[in-house]
This record gives sequence, structure tokens and C-alpha cells, in this order.
Amino acid sequence: MTAIEQLLARVATQARNTRPWGWPSLPAPAGTAEVTRAEAVLGFPLPALLASLYLRIGDGGFGPEYGLLPLLEGQPSGEPAAVQQYLASREGGRKDPDWPWPEGVLPISHWGCGMYACVDCQSPDGTVLLFDPNAHRADRSWFVDAPDLATWLRTWLEGTGWYEESNDSADLPPWPDFSVRTTEIRAS
Repeated sequence: MTAIEQLLARVATQARNTRPWGWPSLPAPAGTAEVTRAEAVLGFPLPALLASLYLRIGDGGFGPEYGLLPLLEGQPSGEPAAVQQYLASREGGRKDPDWPWPEGVLPISHWGCGMYACVDCQSPDGTVLLFDPNAHRADRSWFVDAPDLATWLRTWLEGTGWYEESNDSADLPPWPDFSVRTTEIRAS
């Protein structure tokens, strides 16, 4: 069994046994057609591990804090799906050039207070970023949460993420690619 298969098995076990806040049950996995449609709407492919989470574990409803967002359809609570949130954030960045949203950065989990865990779908391993708009400046609102999605998932499984009470002294480094990845948005 590969390391990714082992990780998916651990995530599946945790997903079956715990519910993030607001999720009464684990949704059924997304179908291949849903992932294909999401990628078509987004205009870019999902990293393989992220697609596997949706296809094999559930269409959201597992993971740290509020859990992963559903891929295409929002939650009954009114929380938008990942694709909806991405499109709204990109549109918001076009309307307000002071808050550009980088292309290919998909919000996957809501932390509350406007904060999102996001996967950089343009990075080879799916770097996980934290978007925290509470800094009141876009260029100071992006941080590297994990170098890749696998590390981010392991951190959740091991209870060592920055969001854990026992780890409240963790400092996340700023995302160095923000300026480069949003220059074209501000220029248009």
C-alpha cells in the first residue's frame, strides 16, 4: 500500500468517526462526473489527492474545524461549495482590485471569521494556504499552512495544526507567491 493510500485510509477512518461542526453526517462521495464538471467550471484540474478525497471519502463534511466544503453544491446551512466560493472570490477581486483572489487557489474549508484553507491547484503538490482577511490588507492575508495537501491532512489527523489549542504559538509564513500570482488581476 502506497503512502497516499495509507493516508486516504486514515482520513476515511477519521471521517467516518468524527463530525466537524455543523455536519450531521458524512456526505456520500462525489461522482467522477461531478469532479469533471467542477474542473470544467474552474478551468483547471484538481490535484490528484484532493480529487481522491472527494471521490473516495465524501463530498465535504470531514476534516479540521468546519470540515471540507462540498465541491459543487452548498451545504443546507447556506455555506457555499468550494467552486461557488472560488468563483465569488475571483469576481470580488475583479470588482475590488485591492482584494484580488489568485487564479487556481481553491477554498476547501472555512475556518470562520472570513478565513479559508485553500489549495493552490497550480502548485505541483497542492500547497495549502490560509487566507485570513482580518489583516485588512490582501498582501498580508495569505500564509503557507502546509507545503502540500498530504502534510495538511496528516497535521489534522495528528492534532498538530496551528488551529489546535495546544499549538496556538504556531506562526505561519507568508505566502511568497501572492504578489506574482495577482499582478495580472490588478493590471487588468
